[in-house]
Amino acid sequence: MAEWLNTAFYGIDNFAFISAHDLAQRAGAFFTPFFTFITFFGEKGLFFVILSLILMLFARTRKLGLTMLIAIGLGALLTNVILKTAVARPRPYLQNQVYKGFHQLVGARVESDLSFPSGHTTVAMTSMTALFLLCNKKWSWLGFLFAILMGLSRIYLIVHYSTDVIAALIVGAASGVVAYFIIKFVYSLIEKRQQVKFCYHFLNFDLLKLFKKK
Repeated sequence: MAEWLNTAFYGIDNFAFISAHDLAQRAGAFFTPFFTFITFFGEKGLFFVILSLILMLFARTRKLGLTMLIAIGLGALLTNVILKTAVARPRPYLQNQVYKGFHQLVGARVESDLSFPSGHTTVAMTSMTALFLLCNKKWSWLGFLFAILMGLSRIYLIVHYSTDVIAALIVGAASGVVAYFIIKFVYSLIEKRQQVKFCYHFLNFDLLKLFKKK
């Protein structure tokens, strides 16, 4: 599968790497700190997991936090457990000497796992899809720009092929949508049983109320 991807999509992947390399050269590595900073938010998905847990502490944002957390879990299962193992695509800098040179130019960031799809991009897209579906769409769509920036950072740093990123955006969006409907169904059940103590507290517990009582 990895060999087929490398052959079938060589044109688009190679164009993306050459463009990224050209940007790095022309800008004198000006963008390297920026893309390194962006990619930091996707490390192990910890930032997004912590964010979802914080959102769950407040009644107003609990549904968003839960949707985000479930989406992250689904995305991690599909990306890191299933697809990375099944496809087993090595990192670009391990397969091509030219890409290895590109990789060294932007800091030679070494990644430990396989390449397809991008885990960083998946976790960003899952979270931003949840944000878009549950928040005001007049501004929440901007979250997708962050997910795209995450994907671009992975290409710029030569740790992922463009096809890794595209696949991750698709997996992330699908995971976010599935999580949205799962939590919507769960909430419909709980809202019908508000007389049950657990359901009541699930819907109404708010960390801010604890501080107000004091």
